[in-house]
Amino acid sequence: MAAAAAAAAVGGPQPPQPELPAPGLSLDKAATAAHLKAALSRPDNRAGAEELQALLERVLSAERPLTAAADGEEAAAAGGGGGPGAAEEEALEWCKCLLAGGGGYDEFCAAVRAYDPAALCGLVWTANFVAYRCRTCGISPCMSLCAECFHQGDHTGHDFNMFRSQAGGACDCGDSNVMRESGFCKRHQIKSSSNIPCVPKDLLMMSEFVLPRFIFCLIQYLREGYNEPAADVPSEKDLNKVLQLLEPQISFLEDLTKMGGAMRSVLTQVLTNQQNYKDLTSGLGENACAKKSHEKYLIALKSSGLTYPEDKLVYGVQEPSAGTSTLAVQGFAGAAGTFGQLDSSDEEDQDGSQGLGKRKRVKLSGSTKDQSIMDVLKHKSFLEELLFWTIKYEFPQKMVTFLLNMLPDQEYKVAFTKTFVQHYAFIMKTLKKSHESDTMSNRIVHISVQLFSNEELARQVTEECQLLDIMVTVLLYMMESCLIKSELQDEENSLHVVVNCGEALLKNNTYWPLVSDFINILSHQSVAKRFLEDHGLLVTWMNFVSFFQGMNLNKRELNEHVEFESQTYYAAFAAELEACAQPMWGLLSHCKVRETQEYTRNVVRYCLEALQDWFDAINFVDEPAPNQVTFHLPLHRYYAMFLSKAVKCQELDLDSVLPDQEMLMKLMIHPLQIQASLAEIHSNMWVRNGLQIKGQAMTYVQSHFCNSMIDPDIYLLQVCASRLDPDYFISSVFERFKVVDLLTMASQHQNTVLDAEHERSMLEGALTFLVILLSLRLHLGMSDDEILRAEMVAQLCMNDRTHSSLLDLIPENPNPKSGIIPGSYSFESVLSAVADFKAPVFEPGGSMQQGMYTPKAEVWDQEFDPVMVILRTVYRRDVQSAMDRYTAFLKQSGKFPGNPWPPYKKRTPLHPSYKGLMRLLHCKTLHIVLFTLLYKILMDHQNLSEHVLCMVLYLIELGLENSAEEESDEEASVCGPERCHDSWFPGSNLVSNMRHFINYVRVRVPETAPEVKRDSLASTSSDSLSSLQNSGTAQVFSLVAERRKKFQEIINRSSSEANQVVRPKTSSKWSAPGSAPQLTTAILEIKESILSLLIKLHHKLSGKQNSYYPPWLDDIEILIQPEIPKYNHGDGITAVERILLKAALQSRMNKRIIEEICRKVTPPVPPKKITAAEKKTLDKEERRQKARERQQKLLAEFASRQKSFMETAMDVDSPENDIPMEITTAEPQVSEAVYDCVICGQSGPSSEDRPTGLVVLLQASSVLGQCRDNIEPKKLPITEEEQIYPWDTCAAVHDVRLSLLQRYFKDSSCLLAVSIGWEGGVYVQTCGHTLHIDCHKSYMESLRNDQVLQGFSVDKGEFTCPLCRQFANSVLPCYPGSNVESNLWQRPSNKSIQDLIKEVEELQGRPGAFPVSISSETNLSKEMESVMKDIKNTTQKKYRDYSKTPGSPDNDFLFMYSVARTNLELELIHRGGNLCSGGASTAGKRSCLNQLFHVLALHMRLYSIDSEYNPWRKLTQLVEEVNSQQGNEEQQPEVPILYHDVTSLLLIQILMMPQPLRKDHFTCIVKVLFTLLYTQALVALSVKCNEEDRSAWKHTGALKKNTCDAEKSYEVLLSFVISELSKGKLYHEEGTQECAMVSPIAWSPESMEKYLQDFCLPFLRITSLLQHHLFGEDLPSCQEEEEFSVLSSCLGLLPTFYQTEHPFISASCLDWPVPAFDIISQWCFEINSFTERHAEQGKALLIQESRWKLPHLLQLPENYNTIFQYYHRKTCSVCTKVPKDPAVCLVCGTFVCLKGLCCKQQSYCECVLHSQNCGAGTGIFLLINASVIIIIRGHRFCLWGSVYLDAHGEEDRDLRRGKPLYICKERYKVLEQQWISHTFDHINKRWGPHYNGL
Repeated sequence: MAAAAAAAAVGGPQPPQPELPAPGLSLDKAATAAHLKAALSRPDNRAGAEELQALLERVLSAERPLTAAADGEEAAAAGGGGGPGAAEEEALEWCKCLLAGGGGYDEFCAAVRAYDPAALCGLVWTANFVAYRCRTCGISPCMSLCAECFHQGDHTGHDFNMFRSQAGGACDCGDSNVMRESGFCKRHQIKSSSNIPCVPKDLLMMSEFVLPRFIFCLIQYLREGYNEPAADVPSEKDLNKVLQLLEPQISFLEDLTKMGGAMRSVLTQVLTNQQNYKDLTSGLGENACAKKSHEKYLIALKSSGLTYPEDKLVYGVQEPSAGTSTLAVQGFAGAAGTFGQLDSSDEEDQDGSQGLGKRKRVKLSGSTKDQSIMDVLKHKSFLEELLFWTIKYEFPQKMVTFLLNMLPDQEYKVAFTKTFVQHYAFIMKTLKKSHESDTMSNRIVHISVQLFSNEELARQVTEECQLLDIMVTVLLYMMESCLIKSELQDEENSLHVVVNCGEALLKNNTYWPLVSDFINILSHQSVAKRFLEDHGLLVTWMNFVSFFQGMNLNKRELNEHVEFESQTYYAAFAAELEACAQPMWGLLSHCKVRETQEYTRNVVRYCLEALQDWFDAINFVDEPAPNQVTFHLPLHRYYAMFLSKAVKCQELDLDSVLPDQEMLMKLMIHPLQIQASLAEIHSNMWVRNGLQIKGQAMTYVQSHFCNSMIDPDIYLLQVCASRLDPDYFISSVFERFKVVDLLTMASQHQNTVLDAEHERSMLEGALTFLVILLSLRLHLGMSDDEILRAEMVAQLCMNDRTHSSLLDLIPENPNPKSGIIPGSYSFESVLSAVADFKAPVFEPGGSMQQGMYTPKAEVWDQEFDPVMVILRTVYRRDVQSAMDRYTAFLKQSGKFPGNPWPPYKKRTPLHPSYKGLMRLLHCKTLHIVLFTLLYKILMDHQNLSEHVLCMVLYLIELGLENSAEEESDEEASVCGPERCHDSWFPGSNLVSNMRHFINYVRVRVPETAPEVKRDSLASTSSDSLSSLQNSGTAQVFSLVAERRKKFQEIINRSSSEANQVVRPKTSSKWSAPGSAPQLTTAILEIKESILSLLIKLHHKLSGKQNSYYPPWLDDIEILIQPEIPKYNHGDGITAVERILLKAALQSRMNKRIIEEICRKVTPPVPPKKITAAEKKTLDKEERRQKARERQQKLLAEFASRQKSFMETAMDVDSPENDIPMEITTAEPQVSEAVYDCVICGQSGPSSEDRPTGLVVLLQASSVLGQCRDNIEPKKLPITEEEQIYPWDTCAAVHDVRLSLLQRYFKDSSCLLAVSIGWEGGVYVQTCGHTLHIDCHKSYMESLRNDQVLQGFSVDKGEFTCPLCRQFANSVLPCYPGSNVESNLWQRPSNKSIQDLIKEVEELQGRPGAFPVSISSETNLSKEMESVMKDIKNTTQKKYRDYSKTPGSPDNDFLFMYSVARTNLELELIHRGGNLCSGGASTAGKRSCLNQLFHVLALHMRLYSIDSEYNPWRKLTQLVEEVNSQQGNEEQQPEVPILYHDVTSLLLIQILMMPQPLRKDHFTCIVKVLFTLLYTQALVALSVKCNEEDRSAWKHTGALKKNTCDAEKSYEVLLSFVISELSKGKLYHEEGTQECAMVSPIAWSPESMEKYLQDFCLPFLRITSLLQHHLFGEDLPSCQEEEEFSVLSSCLGLLPTFYQTEHPFISASCLDWPVPAFDIISQWCFEINSFTERHAEQGKALLIQESRWKLPHLLQLPENYNTIFQYYHRKTCSVCTKVPKDPAVCLVCGTFVCLKGLCCKQQSYCECVLHSQNCGAGTGIFLLINASVIIIIRGHRFCLWGSVYLDAHGEEDRDLRRGKPLYICKERYKVLEQQWISHTFDHINKRWGPHYNGL
């Protein structure tokens, strides 16, 4: 190596220490660098330059690293020492040193940064990055900002959203080409270039020398590493390996770009300098390595199908002569060869694999494309070759980021854009071959969107590099690779080719990046203008569009169902929308003014040419091939949309851009075919083609497509209809819809092309289509705002909509720049004009509503337009929904009670250019059809529906509204006799034709038809014959014949060559009507006119004779001002009346005739002769009807019963406000409680051998443990400083206390002194329903066998209550007992308290009542045991084992009474933390505490407490032998009684008693415990105050000690406590530091009294609740301040004779069982003996006053963004990675990874684990990236919904819309309520198992 380096450096002085190995060099890199820098700074720096070259040659030799990587043993030889990476690192180190010129690299970076004129942000990001887009500030729709720039700018009130980048992007802040300067952030607002000093020359001097070598080295690596993939299977592994090796180098370049503008401009110089490139890469030197590298480069070029033009043809610089297109129109024959070869390799072999063996691809042989665009590449700079390799390596992310990071440099931006364009064709080829086309597409767009969004740049490249030619050509080439022969129309001889939608290219949207670039550049006016002016380009483009014309052809399956449903239609619709429609909308957006007429003419001209070619290619004459349809006619749609634009915006004369009649006739055929096929599909005629055909029909009208599909089609048909002969058009419609045969006066007919069951819906389809065609004004004169309003009304009428779904459903032009932007001002203003906002409500059932918009009343009244609704519905049910809502509105507002018909809506006036459309309403063909249908409906022929009638009337009304001119009243017929001798009606005006009577009609009927017999009668009567002669002959009519005739006329007229033969008919399908032999001719006598038919219909509809009476006879006013609101809404009768009124208004003749008809009393419609058979069916019908009515009645009755039951029994959904069924009946005369079993329905008492149980749900709960002691609610942390520490929670405090007690006292005694269950306590709740336990077991068996159940696990004992379906998991046995007993027990006895105390002690001493021998074990006791087991298993082991000796019975004892405590405490919380509201709360009615107590008591009595240790003794007796305790020092003492938790003592005492308990025993226990509680309060108070206060109290109390009620005076007692405790060390420890802590309050008697009451209240509340449950007494309600006195008197603590005048004193409740001072001193002695040794702990363990506030979830910030910004990038504390799905616990604020495998422990993912630790199995998590809340309950989870809504009251799940979200306080309150009341399981319905994977 060194030798090579030396050879290269001959001539210059040798580098220092030349022969030393590399490590040696490294010692002195800095010195070398400094020396070189100095040498280069001299004026004559040639020597220095050569020296540097030599050094670089050696350091950056390209041969070393890659070969080393390939085979490791050379690594050592390379001198890098140790592995392939070392050499590269060494090289990088050198580069850094040299750049810094001897100084430190970091200082160098800082120095360069100082010269950065940071005007642009340019931050580049990759996929999944969270960025912002502000439509208010953006000029280009692609504008995006990084979060930092967005938050630093001011976007208040703007239309912005947050989004997750899909392909990556770059921040546009500071770029005024893309966004308005007002939106720049603070950093980039300052145009700072002015005050940035000039860069000193020597700072970057070294960089200019070093970087070219470095980049060349990189390119050599890329050349080396690329091996042409064999057999077309790119070895991605190899490419990735090379890229990994180059990672450090590219990262180094990337870091350079981040140094700012100064360094970027150096890099730009290096990358674009052609001389440098030539010198280094030409491969002409003697360096073998360089030669080899150059060869590899040439091979790579060749293999890419590119030539390296050695001759002087320099790409793209042939000066194009002004005006002509650079697409030189050349035969392309020579070039086709190369193209063919290049293609064949990678395409032919896929042919078979696509399963398209029979569809051979089509290659186009000739075309007008410039070959050089596709095949020639010449690289002239590093930048060009770097891009070449970037493409070759399929756009590695690092390279893309580097190339984009350079973009803020303007010079680079231009150079790079040109390079990108130059490589465009090559990009397309690589993309097509790529296996990772998705990733690659994203990366391409990531680059191109940065380049082409800038109008100035796009214009420059268009002018200098023929960007448009390149793009169009490349797109054309791309699609040519997947063409197949079109099978439309003439399968054999068709010359048309279409894209094959099954190809990967279309299926995977591979064309997407190129099309999206094209759309992007067409959005710039200057570029689009060039495109529209360039005829050559337009021709090519239409050629491209025609590839999609007629793709994805559907052929109707007539025999069996298609076996394989192809899903290619997705690809087809996407392709038409993206590749054809979006560019079209882009072009249209520039044709808005009169000056652009020329462009429209160009497009229309070439479009028509392409269409003509298409008709010729598919061999089309006049009949479409039957049973085929394609939904894709982009050429028709281009033509239609440009026509529409021309008339609407450019004031072009429509006729000047329309073709001749023959072409119009052809143009209308295919769009009409689609409309007919839609009707066929909805009539189920295509069922054999599978579901996908329905999918196509829906997509065609769906909101994202309708603008580019159905709307242009209908518009084109409207244009054709307005210019063609109306009779021809109407007959074509009925023929296409296949209902011609149906339109006969005869009652029977034969339809040759349609089954009878489809006739009705096809006829409806045809009429509906005509109505839409004639009423729709979308392109015929409505303004944009009117359109928007109509669309919005249609959507709102179908259903109430959320704001976002409205935005989604209202079709906007697909091109973002086309004007109506969703969310724009006009959108919001129209919305507020037509709709009312319904705020999001929360239903108690748990389903959360979103904010909805609903139509205003006046919209229903005036604007509801059924036609628009029908046009826009994807599902037919939506039309029904709209009608139902309309009906409901009319009923509610009292406008119409019955079933209304769709209202008739006035239309906006037609644009004059389309006036011809209305001729359809005034043509005889339509009138004949209407007449026939009215007649058929009147005569009850089959297959006609109300819908048909509705449409017929609608068409008549339309005709009257749009009659040409007021008809002259003279009878003189306008048209001469020669016009009407053969036709039904005299003229073509509907107004006059309405009154024309038709007497006879000749029809063709089957011989079996009833008309045939009548015919012979008619001919005999002379009368009929004479009338026949009078009327000329009877009318015959055949639609098809009419159409044929017209067509021939038109053809003959338009054929310019006189001798042209009439074209042959292509179709044999439509032979002359009646070709079937068994048809015969009959003549019917009709004698009706349209008017008379209408009046008879009125009678028929109303069911009354003579029901129609002309209204103007009563009120002549009607004719003057006919707009009467009473006709606006109504049914068919109203419609007929409205039409008759309009007819009368239009002509006096009509008015007269109507009156005449009404005068002739119409004979009743002859009753049909009813045959026996018919009678039978009628009877059957009647019977059925009656049965149906009976059934309805029963159902209604059943429903109401069910409803009333639901209301009384089981309003599961809101546990707060309902009265459930009584569990026990309350009549005293019944001796035993009676229960109903909800399974077998029997009722009876619960007995030992057949026990009844309550349906209960057991769940572990940590809600109690979450109570905190401060009022200030905890907030969710949103900065690093705010952390939540759980030290102040109730659970933590109780934990600390228990472990402290266990340190100093005997374990078994500790476990009786406290309660557990603050965390993981078991909460029991019931729905109040009971069942026999044996019934329950069989119910569970049946559930186990039923596999369909999901959401709960039967194996874990879970089920739903058979009656109310509430979730449950156990059954709590009801203890057999009577109600009357309780009355006995409650009688007060007059025993003294001393007697009662003795009785209590004796009762507790008795052994448990559980049967010992197996034989006597009853079912009841078994169930009691099993439910106890359930209760234990409900919570985790750690929440029930607190003893030091595992499994000790004390544990169970503690656990059991704590369950009771948990349930009482939770009920207290549900009541709001106090009992002021009183009453038997609903929770009480539905409570199962009574039953629970029985179960617990039975089990507790198994563990009798040794009477020695029973705390009862300590409370009620004075112990003599005080000294004995001190004797046994070695044993731990018992817990002093003053350290005991009184509420726990209460539960122990009560559960130790035999059940049921007597009331006086209960009161006795409470009285005794109250004395202890009061003493604890006094002790706590004494410790709270300071020394002076204590001594003062000591004295004042001592003075009163001998008064009579000293034992009931708190002053005396307090002074005694102080004096007793002063004997010990409790007060000694105080010292000085304590004094600071004690609050310096002056204690007044009032404040002391308040303190004592507050201390005792929690105990009194729990006790009162307990009394309420055990003895069924109601709780009194009271004010908060008197709660203490009310509860104490309710508990019997207050003597009954207590006077309430003077202020209440808590001490008066005391009733001491033994002399107070003795027992107090005994209790204090225990404490003193403990504080002798542990004064600190002695004080800490004193019972403090309870200060717990109600539990709350964390308080959330107002705006969701604050949470999102902090958490979505936060690293997880466990795995220190940023989680993919971060979540945060709303109970404690812990940050967790959802589903993260990184934090999994023993197969539990982190969220599940946390839910067990934090909530004992219940977790409430906010998912940061989705804004939704997820609930974990045990082994199930559910999505709860979101508590953050946007300004329109909507959730934004997954943050898809990215609009700002705000907290919804009501929802959060509901969530908290469900958490506290433990009702998640009942209210939320959608649960699923999580398998520990969350």
